Amino acid sequence: YTMSVDVLKQNIYSLLSHKVNVVAFLHNWWEQKQAGELDGSSGTSHGSTCGRRPLLYESSPSPGPPYVCYVTLPGGSCFGNYKVCESQAEAQRDAARVALMNTMVNELPCRLINSQFITQTLQQAVSTEDADDPSTSIGSYNLLLQSYVGRTMLEFQEMMTVFQLLHWNGTLKALRERRCSRQSVISYYSQRGLDECMRSSMALDWLGREQRSPGILGMELQAARRELLLARRRGVELRFHKEKTEILSLAMSQAYVYHTAEVFDDPPPSTSKEDHLPLNTLYSQHTDEQMVSSPSATQQNHCHTSGKHWPSSSL
Repeated sequence: YTMSVDVLKQNIYSLLSHKVNVVAFLHNWWEQKQAGELDGSSGTSHGSTCGRRPLLYESSPSPGPPYVCYVTLPGGSCFGNYKVCESQAEAQRDAARVALMNTMVNELPCRLINSQFITQTLQQAVSTEDADDPSTSIGSYNLLLQSYVGRTMLEFQEMMTVFQLLHWNGTLKALRERRCSRQSVISYYSQRGLDECMRSSMALDWLGREQRSPGILGMELQAARRELLLARRRGVELRFHKEKTEILSLAMSQAYVYHTAEVFDDPPPSTSKEDHLPLNTLYSQHTDEQMVSSPSATQQNHCHTSGKHWPSSSL
C-alpha cells in the first residue's frame, strides 16, 4: 500500500511537467475546493480547517543557487521544492508541483480516515487492548482518529503537528507531571491550534535550556535543519520540521541578543525576565495557567505513566 501511494505520487509529479502552470493550477484547485466547502458540496467539508486562508509561498534567504521555496496550504500543510533549483521562480514552481501532487493523492478514497483504517493503524502501533481507554497513549491516539472519521489523512496530520511539537518541546511531559488529563490536553490543543504565542513559548523554553546548557540550542538547530532538508528531498509534508527549525532559530536570535548584551556589559534595566525578554511581548502565560487550573484538567482521569510516548503521526 505504501509503495503504491509513493509510486502514484512519482507518476503525478512526472505528469506535472514544466508545460503545466502548476502555480496557477494549485491556486485554482484550492479556490474551487474552498468554494465547494462553503457550498456544502465537498464530501469532506464538515469541520474543515481550510477557511479562506490563501496559499503562502516563502523563499529561504540565499545569495545564490540552489534556491529553496516552501508553500503552505490553507489547512496548514507545508511542502517544499523537491529538486535542485537554479532560480527562485523554478523553486516556487517545483514547490507548487510537490504540493499539488500531495493534494491530488490526498483526495483519493483510500486516504479517508474510516473505521478500517483506524483498526489497522492501531494494530500497527501497539496492542489494541488499551485502545478504548482514553487515559492511555494508544487510547488518546484512538480518540483523535475517531474525531477525524470522514476526513483525510492530510487534515489529520495538520492537527497532529501541534501535538508533535508539544511532545518534542517537552510540554506534554510537563503537563503529565502537573497531572493534567490527556482528555483535557487533547481538547484544549485541538481547538487552539498553532499560533505565535505557542511558538514564542517554545522558543522561550529552548532559550532557557541554552542558558542552562550552553551549546544545546545550536546542536538542536543543526539537527532540525538537516531533518528539514532530508524531508524536503523526499517530497513529504514538512510543517513539523519547518516549525521546529523556525522556533529554534527564534530562540537562537534571542540568545545572540543576550550574548551581545553581555559582551558590551549592558546592565539589565530590571531583574524581572518579563521586563527585558523581547519574546515575552508575544507570549501570555494566562493560557497555560488557565488550562492547568481548569477543573476539567484536574478532576478527570490523570495520566500516571510518564514513560509512555505519543504514537507517531506519520501516515
